[in-house]
Amino acid sequence: MPPSPGLPRRGPGGRRTLAGLFWLGLVAAVLPWWLDTPAGSLTGTTDLLTAAGRITGLVAGYLLLVQVLMMSRLGPLERGVGGERLSRVHRDLGATLLVAVLAHLALLVVGYAGLERKSVLGEVGSLLSDYEDMVSAFVAAGILVAVGLTAVRAVRRRLPYELWHHLHLTSYLALLLGYGHQFSNGAQLFDPGPVRTGWIAAYLLVVAALVWGRVIAPLHFNLRHRLRVAEVVAEAPDTVSIYLTGHRLNQIDLLGGQYFRWRFLNPGCWWQSHPFSVSAAGNDRWLRLTVKVVGAHTAELRDLVPGTRAWAVGPSGTFTAAHRTRHRALLIAGGSGIAPLRAMLEELPPGAALIYRARTPADVLLHQELDELAQTRHTSVWYVIGSRDDPGPRQVMSPEGLRRLVPDLTRRDVYLCGPGGLVDEAVRVLRRAGVPRRQIHLATFEL
Repeated sequence: MPPSPGLPRRGPGGRRTLAGLFWLGLVAAVLPWWLDTPAGSLTGTTDLLTAAGRITGLVAGYLLLVQVLMMSRLGPLERGVGGERLSRVHRDLGATLLVAVLAHLALLVVGYAGLERKSVLGEVGSLLSDYEDMVSAFVAAGILVAVGLTAVRAVRRRLPYELWHHLHLTSYLALLLGYGHQFSNGAQLFDPGPVRTGWIAAYLLVVAALVWGRVIAPLHFNLRHRLRVAEVVAEAPDTVSIYLTGHRLNQIDLLGGQYFRWRFLNPGCWWQSHPFSVSAAGNDRWLRLTVKVVGAHTAELRDLVPGTRAWAVGPSGTFTAAHRTRHRALLIAGGSGIAPLRAMLEELPPGAALIYRARTPADVLLHQELDELAQTRHTSVWYVIGSRDDPGPRQVMSPEGLRRLVPDLTRRDVYLCGPGGLVDEAVRVLRRAGVPRRQIHLATFEL
């Protein structure tokens, strides 16, 4: 039987539309200030500081709404834009939001102090005591600063994932605490009218998306499919595959390479949720995830007993065959990073190529399945064994080595999944080999 032709490609039109809506929303957020400010009215330093403070406040309010919307896990965003891209945009916008909040606070305090002829500390005291909802606004700013500090890469690496995750979720509280002062003190939002109504509608839509994505949709998915652990199979001394069964599995809109956020409802794991990719394409019999033991939580997964209930949120991600830009693809995996690529191989068109990096032969996972897929899907598979400093891997993972294995390298999409060092180095090599950045796809699960 000839191999299936692979999933049809999905164009970038949806992402471009969302990008356009983002910039349109930003313009709409600042436009009321522009329309309300007469020409020539900004004549002094205090006027300029106050105006800049109001502009940065409007920008900060808008960016906070966008940030929370991106964290809502709304299905169309997760599957259209992808959790990977959302994670990167969320991180970049977070830094901009923090700067906007601090600038808003500093500019208005200095500007108002100049207008009222007070010291900066005296103005802070006046704002806290005389202005409605300002205490909660200062608390919201403090929360955003704390969240921003924990997002710094050096700090985040030292925090347990679950602690970092819950600290990050306090940004929802910042949305609620910052809401009041915008409407009780905001020059553009204080008076009733279309601007005030529009901002209230935006808040309600974001909260509705949050409730839908975080509560209603996951509840519906899990009640419908009722996933349970069927079997835990050791793939290697430090790696297991978890098979799950449930109801109507063939109706899950799942693509190879996507992931769920998994919560296993047993005494040791129920309070933690972690993202794991499926390691086989969707079917009507089971779902499978292949997990490397790297900490206390993943160690607990080795002891899951059949029948354990699983709570899944997803699927998410654009790290799929449907989101390629070219007909053919090269897949580069390291260690347990083979999991999403193994699932993707079932859905790519024939003629794909796979380079699998591992330190030792014992570290190669799903070897037999990969060999079978190589035959049935007409896929070229190379196992590159050894450390990164060994001559063989160094030669293969070079621009010349990759072009030797895959002569049409620059005309393929390249999917990368594995340890951060391998992925970063592979991206540098691919760029030196002439592969356009838009053809390089990375699997990252940060949110």
